[in-house]
Amino acid sequence: MSTAAEILDAARASLVGVPKEGLGEERSSRWRGERIVRVGEAWHIGVLLLTDRELLATAEVLRAADPGRRGYTAESARARAARRQLALRGGFGEGDVVHIGWSVIDVDAVDAGGSSGPLALRDGVPSVRWSGAGAYMPLEAHLRERIELMRDL
Repeated sequence: MSTAAEILDAARASLVGVPKEGLGEERSSRWRGERIVRVGEAWHIGVLLLTDRELLATAEVLRAADPGRRGYTAESARARAARRQLALRGGFGEGDVVHIGWSVIDVDAVDAGGSSGPLALRDGVPSVRWSGAGAYMPLEAHLRERIELMRDL
């Protein structure tokens, strides 16, 4: 039986050479104003973000971009465009994928029999809930499937 930590280490080894996406955090200062700055990078694997040392749960995903025309019919579209611009202002390149609002998953707690974020130990098997309404799936199978898709791109 493999632990979640062992499964994640094997996933990291198989992802060598696969591009990572940016991790961002919102910052505000009197001189630079509001912006989303790069704080790291991770492989985006479904509901998970795998870094070289940690596992994170995804939240908001956007592409850094200039908002362009301001003729939006929905206020939510206007707000999303403004957030994309904050990523540009924070140093991300045009079109870069940016993950913000992510949270750290406690892999040790899962290996000890608990749960953290979308990860849990179910019947002794590290498992991931791949969507808010979805069922749990073995972590190893989830990662294998997603990594194969990433390699095919």
